[in-house]
Amino acid sequence: MRTRVAIIGAGPAGLFLAQLLDAAGIESVLVERRSAEYVKSRIRAGILESASVRLLREAGVGDRIARDGIEHRGIHLQWPGERRHLDFVDLTGKSVWVYGQTEVTKDLMAARERAGQAAFYEVSDVELHDVESDSPAVTFTDAEGRAQRIDAEIIAGCDGSHGPSRHSVPRQHRRTLERTYPFAWLGIRADVAPSTDELIYAWHPDGFALHSMRSPTVSRFYLQVRPDEDLADWSDDRIWDALSTRLGLDGWTLHPGPITERSVLPMRSVVTSPMRHGRLFLAGDAAHTVPPTGAKGLNLAIADVALLSRAIAEWLGAGDTRLADAYSDTALRRVWRCTHFSWWMTTMLHRHGDEFDAGLQLTQLQRVAQSSAAATELAENYSGIPIEGLP
Repeated sequence: MRTRVAIIGAGPAGLFLAQLLDAAGIESVLVERRSAEYVKSRIRAGILESASVRLLREAGVGDRIARDGIEHRGIHLQWPGERRHLDFVDLTGKSVWVYGQTEVTKDLMAARERAGQAAFYEVSDVELHDVESDSPAVTFTDAEGRAQRIDAEIIAGCDGSHGPSRHSVPRQHRRTLERTYPFAWLGIRADVAPSTDELIYAWHPDGFALHSMRSPTVSRFYLQVRPDEDLADWSDDRIWDALSTRLGLDGWTLHPGPITERSVLPMRSVVTSPMRHGRLFLAGDAAHTVPPTGAKGLNLAIADVALLSRAIAEWLGAGDTRLADAYSDTALRRVWRCTHFSWWMTTMLHRHGDEFDAGLQLTQLQRVAQSSAAATELAENYSGIPIEGLP
């Protein structure tokens, strides 16, 4: 099989790249090791920056966001006895949207099916070949056990941190920097209406807690726990008791409900550079991972792909490689900015260290709540810094 762009990974990054390339008249083939149903059901991030919403709408996959997404003006920051609202619209003129990554994936998969371009799911033994040449290729075994080969002009690695793309960059050319955090999130999905109008990020002596939502009838909650936490130790009652304590505030009530999903999410920051090697380009989690505290992971993937699609279109359409040559450096500047913001939010809000560290965290939270300059800095980063190189 021949195609212009072989895309490894059919998560949001790979699907969005396929959508943008299709709009530019560039053929692509998707290769994904999981089933389509598994990809649709993966529970991930739920906050979209305003720029991400604009890009999805411009790509023709924003109708459901406009109908079902929940636009938020900001967030609440909380510490014992205090809850302060940061209004991003007042501070920066930009809002954010609550719309789950699962829903973004469904929208992009539906668009891919309408486009009628090839996609292989449930593949195995994926290997990349000759990425330093003018004729790179991808080989794999398809769901029926048949050997397949895709010859392409460009390979886009959108297959996450555990896929083969990142490791196809030779070790001597690849640099990976990592920070592992000494805590994790116990996350739950509950069939209960949110008890808040906007997300609550709460610092508490027992550990961080977050009240989020997915719809007017579905809420998501997160508790700081140990990375090796055993879910079996957390009954429904224990979870709701911990959430009530950490999110507690006089005059406000947390409403519990049936818990339908639960998981433990370890937290780390990873940045791999460069994001290009020969005719292989990395995007999304294949190149970087951030802790979810700053709501940057999905938005970084969308920004990567917006840059990459333009670079590929210029190269394959007009023979101009300037954007492709600049892609890694341009993308990494945003990656590092968002990695810093995610680290900053994580270390400010999660209980760690001793009482001295707790004092530093509380004074930082109070500074953000009381200073318009500090609040604006948080709001600018959370709602989304401009994507360099895009109008």
